[in-house]
Amino acid sequence: MLSIIQAAGWPIWPLILASIIALALIIERFISLKPSRIYSPSVVDEAIKVSHRGVPGPDTVNQLAQHSTVGEVLAAGWRALNSNPQCSPEEMRAALQAAGRSAAHKLERFLPALATIASAAPLLGLLGTVIGMIEIFGSQAPAGSLAGGNPAKLAHGISVALYNTAFGLIVAIPALIFWRYFRARVDGYVLALELAAERFAHHLEPLCKGSKR
Repeated sequence: MLSIIQAAGWPIWPLILASIIALALIIERFISLKPSRIYSPSVVDEAIKVSHRGVPGPDTVNQLAQHSTVGEVLAAGWRALNSNPQCSPEEMRAALQAAGRSAAHKLERFLPALATIASAAPLLGLLGTVIGMIEIFGSQAPAGSLAGGNPAKLAHGISVALYNTAFGLIVAIPALIFWRYFRARVDGYVLALELAAERFAHHLEPLCKGSKR
């Protein structure tokens, strides 16, 4: 493996760096997007049960916010009612929506970087191959002709230059697969959070003293 890297030349080093970054991002996203960290239907049910007779105190609100991402979103509704006793349903819903947008942004963290690596890695590999081909043909034909070149050496040089393209694809394909996987997972979480927030907002509306009757 080391001999291949040495033969491919300096253009392969950006690809190696990109592969390390992509692996780190994939591991981080797997850890951060665990279902237990994001969404649990029991949390929504428990929050509704706790606030059935009124909005709980700050300790309970903070405990809910630290539980998971959905808890953080739901806690925003409680905080809106605690901070403003005359809070209207529209203001409470606005607080939930703002918390939901913030949660969605956190869920999407690092996904653009992974998508960039998936898109750029083949181009970096192609760039390395083109540079290698230029160097090979330049050394084979300093006078502008291939007549004096060694065909075997030329073939070997071309195969070495193609290492960059192959490595670029090796980096890009898994990065693209995992980006699509995480993208679909985040979309599912965002939909679940929106439904939970809407259900919770409907439950909190009777507690809004600023509601119009």
